[in-house]
This record gives sequence, C-alpha cells and structure tokens, in this order.
Amino acid sequence: MPRPRRAARSDVATRNRRADSVGMRNRLADETSPYLLQHADNPVHWQAWSPEALELAKAENKPILLSVGYSACHWCHVMAHESFEDADTARLMNELFVNIKVDREERPDIDKIYQTAHQLYTGRAGGWPLTVFLTPDSHLPIFTGTYFPKDRRYGMPSFREVLAAIDSYYRTQADEIRRRGAGLIDAFAELDTGGADDFAELSAAPVRLARERLAASYDRDHGGFGDAPKFPHATFLELLLARWQRTAASAETDEPALAMVTHTLECMAQGGLYDQLGGGFYRYSVDRHWSIPHFEKMLYDNAALLSIYADAFAATRAELFGRVAAETAAWVLRDMQDPRGAFYSTLDADSEHEEGKFYVWTPEEFDALLTADESRLAKRVFGLTRAGAAGAADAPREPNFEGTHWHLQIAEPPAAAAAALGHDAARGRALLESARRKLLAARGGRVWPGRDEKALVSWNGLMIAALARAARRLDRPELADAATRAVDFIRAELWSGGRLAATYKDGRARFAAYLDDYAFLANALLELLQYRWRAADLDFARELADALLAHFEDARGGFFFTADDHERLIHKPKPFADEAVPAGNGVAAGALVALGHLLGEQRYLDAAERTVRAAYHGLQRYPEGHATLLHALEQLLRPPQVVVVRAAPAETAAWRRVLHAGYRPFTLSFAIPADAPHLPGLLAERAPRGAGVAYVCDGMTCRAPIDTPAALEAALSGK
Repeated sequence: MPRPRRAARSDVATRNRRADSVGMRNRLADETSPYLLQHADNPVHWQAWSPEALELAKAENKPILLSVGYSACHWCHVMAHESFEDADTARLMNELFVNIKVDREERPDIDKIYQTAHQLYTGRAGGWPLTVFLTPDSHLPIFTGTYFPKDRRYGMPSFREVLAAIDSYYRTQADEIRRRGAGLIDAFAELDTGGADDFAELSAAPVRLARERLAASYDRDHGGFGDAPKFPHATFLELLLARWQRTAASAETDEPALAMVTHTLECMAQGGLYDQLGGGFYRYSVDRHWSIPHFEKMLYDNAALLSIYADAFAATRAELFGRVAAETAAWVLRDMQDPRGAFYSTLDADSEHEEGKFYVWTPEEFDALLTADESRLAKRVFGLTRAGAAGAADAPREPNFEGTHWHLQIAEPPAAAAAALGHDAARGRALLESARRKLLAARGGRVWPGRDEKALVSWNGLMIAALARAARRLDRPELADAATRAVDFIRAELWSGGRLAATYKDGRARFAAYLDDYAFLANALLELLQYRWRAADLDFARELADALLAHFEDARGGFFFTADDHERLIHKPKPFADEAVPAGNGVAAGALVALGHLLGEQRYLDAAERTVRAAYHGLQRYPEGHATLLHALEQLLRPPQVVVVRAAPAETAAWRRVLHAGYRPFTLSFAIPADAPHLPGLLAERAPRGAGVAYVCDGMTCRAPIDTPAALEAALSGK
C-alpha cells in the first residue's frame, strides 16, 4: 500500500458539499443495539448497515469504513475513546469515507464474511474491533485490520495514517483492488461448499483422531488446551466426556479422557476465570494458569460451561461441579434474565473506563467489610495472603492484578485454611459463606459494568438448553421454569408467520434470523422437553426444523448461515466448524437426528446425514474443530437410545428420577402424561397402558414395554 497522504483539499471540499446535501450526520440514535448506541454521540457520521447507507457510498463514490464490534469488547472501547471520540480523527473519517457501524451480535452474517476476508487477506485470525474498508459499489474489502491506535505504537501506524493511505490507495489503485476482490470471491467459492458424497463410508475415525489431537495439546499442569490466552473450549470437554462414557462399558474405558475433563473443570473453577463471589465465568484467561481473565461475561460462554459442569456432576457426582453449575445458573437468573423471561447478552469487561475494576479488591476492603475471623480466612482462601510462620501473622501476597489489586481465586483449599486457623469444618464453611455474601453485597454497590440487554434468539437457545440440562442433572425445577419463560417470550415476540426474528430490544424484534437461531432454539426445546412435557414445544421444534429445511438447506448438504430470502451479501457462508459458539450445522444435525428418531421422520434423518457428509472432509482434516458435528456423526453411526414414559401425573416423579439419573449423552428420554392427546408420528404408538409404562428403543430396534421404574433403571444401566 502507498505511503499515507491526505486527500487533496479540493477533493475533500467537493465530497463534503455532496455529503452536506444529503444531510450526513451520525444516525445511530434510533438503533436498538447498545453497541451502536455507545457511538451515537461520536463526532463520526456513523450509519447503521442499511440500503440507504450503502447507496450513499455508491452515489458519493466514497469507500465504506466498516467497523464491527460489540458492547462488551474492551478494545472496541479503547479505539472509540482514542479515535472515534476525537474531533480531528472524526473529521478525516467523515471527509474520506461513509462510516458504518455493525454490532456483530445483531449481524453475525456481516461479521462472518469480513472476518473470513481478513483472515484470507492477512493470514491471521481477526477479532474485534474489526476494521474493514470496502469498495462503495461491490462492498469488496480494500484493506482489513482490527484495532488501530490513535498514535503510532505497538509497531502499528496511527489510525489517521491508515485513513489517509486507504484514501490514496482507493483513488490510485483501482485495478489492483478489482484483482484482489476477484481473488477473494474465488477463495470464498472454495469455502463451505462441500457436497454430500452418497458413497463415502462414514466412520468414527475422525472422533478418534480428535481425541488424539486434544491429548497432544492438553496442558497437563493447568488443564485446558494450548497456551495463553486460554479459552475454556467447552466443545472439546463435551467431546472427551462423551468419549469416556461411550467406552465406559468396554474393556478399554477411556479414563484419561475423563481425567482431562475433570482436571480442566477443577482448575477453571478454582482459578480467576470463575467469579468466586457471584458465579459465572469470564470470557477467557490471559495466562495459562486461569488466573487473570478478560473480564467480559458472555451469555453463550456461560451456557456452554453450565452444561458441561452439570454433565460432569452427573458423571462423577463431584460436589465442586454441582456447586459451580448451581452458582452459574443462579448468576444467570439473578443478573441476566429480563423480567419477561428473555436472557440478556453480555456484561462489559469495563466499568468506569477500567477493565476489571468492578471485580478486584484490596486487603483493606476485606478488613473493613468483614469480621476479623472472616477476613483472615477469606484472604487466605482467595489469595490475598499466605500462611505465615508458626505463630506469626499471615504473609501478604503480591497483588495479581496490575500490581495494585487482587483478583480472587482459590489459592488454598477452604477446609485446609480453616483448619490451620483453628476452625472446624462447619465453622469454616459458615465464615467463608458469610464473607462471600458480604463481599458480593459490597461489590453490588459499585459502579456496574455495562449490560447489553438485547435478547438474541441464538444465545437464548443455548442458555435455555443449558438450564434445562442443569434442571435434570441437579434436580432444580426452577431452572426449567426460567428456561420455559424464555421460550414463551421468544414464541410471543420473535416468532411470526413461521419465521423467527433474530434480536429483541426496547420492544422491537429485528433482523431476519440466522441458522444458529433456528438450530439452537430447536435443540433447546428438545432439551426442555426432556425435563417436562409440553406438546406446544414439540410443535414449535418441528416448525423450526421445517423452516430450516425450507429456507436454509443447501441441496448439496448442510445449511447456509442465512435464509434463501436474506439480504444478498458478497458471500453466503455455510459454516461447519465450531467457533465461539457451536456450529449451527452441527447443532442442526443433532436436533434433526433427535427429532427423526423421536417421531420416525426419515426426512429429518436424511437431512442430518447430508449435513454430516457435506462436512466430512473437514471432519477428517480438522476433527477437533468440528466437535459438535462429531457428536452428530456418532449418532448417525450408532443411533441414539430413545426412552418414552407414559404415566399419570401421580406416577411421573418416580419414573423421572430414573430418566434423569446419570450421564447418558446418547440417550433421549421423555416423560409424557398418559392423557396427552394427538401425539405425532411414532409417539402415537407409545400408548399408555393403565399403569405407567416405558418404551425403550435403540435406534430402530425397540424392546418390550417396561412396567416399573426399577425395571427401567436396570435396562438403562445394562443390568
């Protein structure tokens, strides 16, 4: 790219007159996205992505400066404070570009396309803020980047230098821009275009290869996978836990897979990735020890981790896993659920313009808030002090957060710390719990991080499924009640005419829904039906599945991220790999397998198989990146077990205790009232028989009806 230069003054003046003639100004004040509203007072003339903004760029022959982020993004805030709130930088942006702001949570379609373009252009992963300069007519990238500083530092040019250089490049290198754009379109054509091979032999080899690769990247000292920054990778843990369960009845039980899961979960729960006072998990750890997190809290991360901790509790009965699952669910219901039932999206990493300020402590604050016994115990347990010499006071530790504050983690086992301080176990538990309550109450009086209160159907689907699973694993009906309220909200406010909207905020449902919205919600309904039966939820799940087949399916196999009537963009992704959230294609395939076997609907099973076949080459090359699709693959190779109980309400509790016991990731179980009318498909054949009865089918093979909970327990345990 040429050296930076400012646009000629005459060119700028001409463009300014044209912009003024159409009333150019910042137009974000009418948006619902909290992220866009954060920029509504910028001196930048921000536009939302819209036909009007795109047409303006074309009419003015101005490149588009596309800035993509989200409300809880720390570096998005930094770039906003440094550049977008700076009058001189804003003036240059307004002179040279049509500036468009996109919330990646509202428009994941746009984000996916230009993140992929950034990776193809630079060979590096993207992130947020994503900064992309686009041609005004075809919207092809001219140049891509992420965060740019206001002034030269970090070995990076200043943002204003970038702006001037892009303007020069666009005005002088049109042929090169067209050539690069054509190459990008060709590269896009090679992505996500797998077609189903009807003759390929599906096998479990990708599952075994994923298991080997995860073991190779496993951190044996601190749990997790890879080095810093370290993410929880819940899909990896789910794959390993299911692998252990699949082999548990064999002579070669995969105990190392279970050990990787339990060790990782223990390390995360005891480290700083977990909120030791309020419950819930932060986004990721900046170090390999899980000590200091990036402090944003995302709904989707907590849904994934709630699920895996609940599953691990069911598999091991370890008290720690049950407690963390319960505390995470309590945080979601306390801090992240709207009064009408929907779940909010994020809590910001920053408060008062400082990352982590809401969460960190000093020893003096402990002493001021707690009794002497509470403070001494809590400081040892949470890592502010360590045991001193015999008879001496405890020794202070070095602050672990920016040299001045302490971020809490479990530095000493509570029972051991209590015993060392002369307290019996009961007294120690009482002191620590009292300290936690007081510290949490005091923290609640601080200036809170911003909360993004828009409801995303896809992320709500993930949390509904997690709460439903936790309700089963922990025997907590209030969690299923909360999940049901979210379902009812979505059905009332975001479902109309057989189609979903993607987001809801301030009384407005907006944006055509994406693959993830339909797939995650359908899967969530199936999870919730396994806790309690509502015929309307089964109907809703079937309608969502039918909409997927009608509007998203590629005839070659798999599902596009956007519907057949969606806005036309430069690429139509068909993503198979897991990202920050599970792959929509993998979740869709799993839900279709479940519905197909539950109802005897072959078209659902066929669509699931086409999806897995379309992704199969990717599963073979990079299986660990497709963990969600690997689960669907396993269900195609060895169909799930389906258990249906028909019983009167008075009998149901005993049957449900059997259905909900243990960890059986390849079993679907439903307790349906004996008087439920008009059941569809195969369910109509699962008729009541006076007293309660259970029907157990392994794929297409069904056993004789079972007439007692004890007999069902024996059948499910293989006895």
